[in-house]
Amino acid sequence: MGIALSTAGVKVGYVVETTSGTRPVTGYKSIPDLKGTPELNPSPNALDATTLAQTEFKTYVKGLKDLGGALAFTANFTEELMTEWNGLVTAYQAAKAEGKAVWFCIQHPDLTKAAYFTGEPSEMGLPSAGVDAIFETNVYVTPTSAPIWEAKPTAAE
Repeated sequence: MGIALSTAGVKVGYVVETTSGTRPVTGYKSIPDLKGTPELNPSPNALDATTLAQTEFKTYVKGLKDLGGALAFTANFTEELMTEWNGLVTAYQAAKAEGKAVWFCIQHPDLTKAAYFTGEPSEMGLPSAGVDAIFETNVYVTPTSAPIWEAKPTAAE
């Protein structure tokens, strides 16, 4: 039986490709004040393959997985988050103009591998506010590749 893990210490970072189409292994910048990451483990679609010969049960073939469009990362709305996120959006725009991608990395301190995917960050908006509450927001990344598990970056912040 495995040892259950706490989410304490999980980091989310990003880096712009230096070579188009090649995932960088170093230089990921941490995104501050994140409180939650989205699930990157969707169930595959079930494609109905039932024939007329079936008399009781349908049969299925595994289809594609759908990450669901823009992924929401929950965060405390802080000056540091705004500064870093705006820098990320600017870096993405410059990378896109050069035919390069931005890679995102989600890593857990107790796992040997990290999850990576390319994506397009959306500009931040103004979150709602309520009485006696933490000022929170969601920041969004639209994935442009499937997530992969690879070795952790060698010099993540």
